[in-house]
Amino acid sequence: MTAPAPADPPGMSDPHCMLTVEMIGRASGPVLVGRDKQMAALDAAFAGARQGGPTAVLLGGEAGVGKSRLVSEFGQAAEAAGACVLTGGCLELGTDGLPFAPFTAILRELVHEMGSDAVASMLPSRTTRGLARLLPELGEPDTAGDPGEARARLFEEVLSTLDHLGRQSPLVLVIEDAHWADRSSRDLLTFLIGNQRAISGLLIIVTFRSDELHRTHPLRPMLAALDRIAWVGRIELPRLTRHDTAELAAGILGRQLAGDLADALYHRSEGNPLFVEALLGCDGEPTSELPESLRDLLLDGVRRLPEDTQEVLRVASAGGETTGHALLAAVTGLDDAALTSALRPAVTGNVLRAQPGGYTFRHELIREAVHDDLLPGEHGRLHSRFAEAIDASPSLVPPGRAAIEMAHHWHSAHDSVWALIGAWRAAAQAGRAVAAAERLALLARVLELWDQVPDAAGEIGADHPHVLEEAVCAAQEAGEFERGIALASSALKELDPATEPVRVAQLLENRGHFKKNLGRKEFLDDFSAALQIVPADAPAARIPILLAAARCVAVGAMEYSYAEEALALAREAGDEANEANALLTLAMFRAGAGEQGSAGSDPLELIAQARFMAERSGAHNLVVKAAINESHLLEGAGQHELAVAAARRGIAGEDEPYIGPTLRSLLVINQVEPLFALGRWDEAIGVADGAREVQFASFPLHRSTLAVLVGRILLARGDVEAATEAAAAAADLLRGSPYADEYHLPLGLLEISLRLTTAGAAAAMDTASRVIGGFELSGGSPRYAWPLVAGAASVCLVAARDERLRDEGAALAGRLRTIAEKLETSGLAQQASRLAFTAADAQVCDGTSADVLEAWDQATAAWAALSEPYPRAQALLHAAEAALAAGDRDGAAARLRQAAAVAADLGADPLMRELSLLARRGRIVLDATAGSGGGDLGLTGRELEVLRLVAAGRSNRDIANELFISPKTASVHVSNILGKLGAASRGEAAAKAHALRLVDLA
Repeated sequence: MTAPAPADPPGMSDPHCMLTVEMIGRASGPVLVGRDKQMAALDAAFAGARQGGPTAVLLGGEAGVGKSRLVSEFGQAAEAAGACVLTGGCLELGTDGLPFAPFTAILRELVHEMGSDAVASMLPSRTTRGLARLLPELGEPDTAGDPGEARARLFEEVLSTLDHLGRQSPLVLVIEDAHWADRSSRDLLTFLIGNQRAISGLLIIVTFRSDELHRTHPLRPMLAALDRIAWVGRIELPRLTRHDTAELAAGILGRQLAGDLADALYHRSEGNPLFVEALLGCDGEPTSELPESLRDLLLDGVRRLPEDTQEVLRVASAGGETTGHALLAAVTGLDDAALTSALRPAVTGNVLRAQPGGYTFRHELIREAVHDDLLPGEHGRLHSRFAEAIDASPSLVPPGRAAIEMAHHWHSAHDSVWALIGAWRAAAQAGRAVAAAERLALLARVLELWDQVPDAAGEIGADHPHVLEEAVCAAQEAGEFERGIALASSALKELDPATEPVRVAQLLENRGHFKKNLGRKEFLDDFSAALQIVPADAPAARIPILLAAARCVAVGAMEYSYAEEALALAREAGDEANEANALLTLAMFRAGAGEQGSAGSDPLELIAQARFMAERSGAHNLVVKAAINESHLLEGAGQHELAVAAARRGIAGEDEPYIGPTLRSLLVINQVEPLFALGRWDEAIGVADGAREVQFASFPLHRSTLAVLVGRILLARGDVEAATEAAAAAADLLRGSPYADEYHLPLGLLEISLRLTTAGAAAAMDTASRVIGGFELSGGSPRYAWPLVAGAASVCLVAARDERLRDEGAALAGRLRTIAEKLETSGLAQQASRLAFTAADAQVCDGTSADVLEAWDQATAAWAALSEPYPRAQALLHAAEAALAAGDRDGAAARLRQAAAVAADLGADPLMRELSLLARRGRIVLDATAGSGGGDLGLTGRELEVLRLVAAGRSNRDIANELFISPKTASVHVSNILGKLGAASRGEAAAKAHALRLVDLA
């Protein structure tokens, strides 16, 4: 903090740094994450104080949630804005400890920085006998007279000191850890806030641990009283979300934490920033052990409780996250009254929380610390008692949880036989509950215990390969593809294809799906091998393999024959679910290379038929798959609203609980893509951000698609850095995966657009040449090829304006023309991209202004018909340019104003700048209410535009060509500018333009 002084004073020590010296070796977050809303609230409070109004903020949150960090970051920003920030912390000496501790600390710092005489000069009496009661350095305190009057005089002197400081600069008073405040400090703080109207420019911030405020805590009445004051606001600082926790870890580590480690870190820390930092350890790596100092912090509240309460807490720590009252009574052997009496201090002290389902530790790490303190024999004994109690009375736990709870306790008790049996039974229960990740973990435990239990197969009634097969299915449902490959490979080593052809074929099929989802090139080999092994008289096994091969084999006729064979087998067997699956595959074939189908088309009719069958047969995953295929084809046809609706039906219907990670990620993509096209960009980013909470770590291809879509929005809004990061992330995710139009071509388009923005037309043409040279666009999917071709053509358009790049641009345009001639065009969406390419190509080839204008107007109409605002606005920009070239200034103005309205709605700042530039060149006013910028100097809008070009080093002739005026008119504008700026030369005018930021305004 800094205190005001006539000369530049030395900086005062930051009390936050002084009072929070690290007592534990832990990594520290370099950035503040997840606190934008709270920081904005503090900024708003500070703004109110700067305007002269009284403002106070009560900032609460549990220990370690980041109150001090938030206030410290805010204080630094406030100091940078010219404020004086005074910070004092209450000491952990009990609520009747050292009187006025935070104010004494603040006063000591003021005296240290300014001197006692300067502090005395702030007071009306010029004496500090009242303040001397707090700080002996200020002289002899006034000990005579009534103590009540002396106390009132002290309060008034503190108020006067703050008033004096507040008149010199905005003032922020921070009182930290008010839950430890002594009675005198609480009274003084209440007095200051109550009399805040008397001080101009003062913001008071009080932090406290809300988890420390038990029902009889003395701070509670004070907070209640302050809440009734009009200018006092309350902020509760929550724990971090999973996304924010991962971002904090990435900031500490300097790299992204792997998905499973990020999940584990969030689960253990529950989003508490202090715990996140502590669990990352001194070396920045996640640790499974609790650091001793963190353990002491967590156990501090427990050790204050009565011994019988601590004993019950030790039992409860073995019960898991939530332990029911009846179960706890059964394990402890206490009657209801005795158990309630023992638990009450823990609930009152906020160590335990009483909930409808039982008791939960306030934080999972407290439970972990208590559990880790159990002695080895005590640990095993407690878990055995829990398992036996649940076995004797399964109703002691929620319905459907008995098997899983017993498996956990037998495993924790180190009873291998019962742990194996319990895990197998619990895995079956988890499968019925559609808990794929939990099921996979339990099956992994069965496999881990297998060699420790004699006759394990006899104990559970299943052989080792069967357990592996169950684990493969669980891995598929959980989206654990790498793990699935390992499990399937292990099972294949134990089975003979000659005697077990169906089991082997199904394992090969599953492994092929795992590899395909990971973008592995060899997935086709597994499908082909499975198809050769699976018997023709096993339709239930053969049909899924046929359909998997149909979607992947390169020869179209063979693909279709596989799907038809699957359909025939399903109908012959009366297998309605597999018939629906085959119809879904055939629908995609009927959609053709264009991958589009409008409402009422044959492909969508087949999908509707398949959905009906899937619903009737209870095949929930196929109902969801139908929604995915429907939304995909509708989006390909440019029916964006219908595509969004279809995808949302899939994710919000009664089948939602049955959606696995693979299908869920596709439904997310199938919402984001049409939302992007519709210009509902904030909504699209919201859906994409929401998906971060879903575990997509095993879906690199799907994650790359989302990264590209978000990157395109970021780039269109001018956030080049974030867009570049998104493109790099997508490229990393696709590295090593086989080429696929739907993944690689959208990334190529984003990379071309980025290069055009960051490095110019020459670099963008190099990127475009690499992309179109590396992929066979003319033989690929028109759905993804056409946008790329149109995007590359826009680069040629920019190059055509530069004499040095014109030949290179023409050569690239020729290559694109050859590709376009071979590309099919299906549906309105591809037609719009083709029209945009045709218009750009006509402009590059120096077509007549009338022809170019007509071409761009056709593209504009096509995008309008699709309700795609962004490409429509881009087409309007080019059409306006063509209209200006044709001398149609009114037509150009109308088009520019339409485009500007769209760009403003979208927040597409780069496009708006292009529109504004063209409008100024054509002397068109986009917004009649807009100021000229630089009006204080008498510069007109045209003169600002000329000044921009002068600052760029352009000659009068260059300026004339750029602005469609004569060189003589340009010379007159330059002369006027020099006169208005008082500049003797063009160079001096350019320097003044930069200094006054007139170039930015222009």
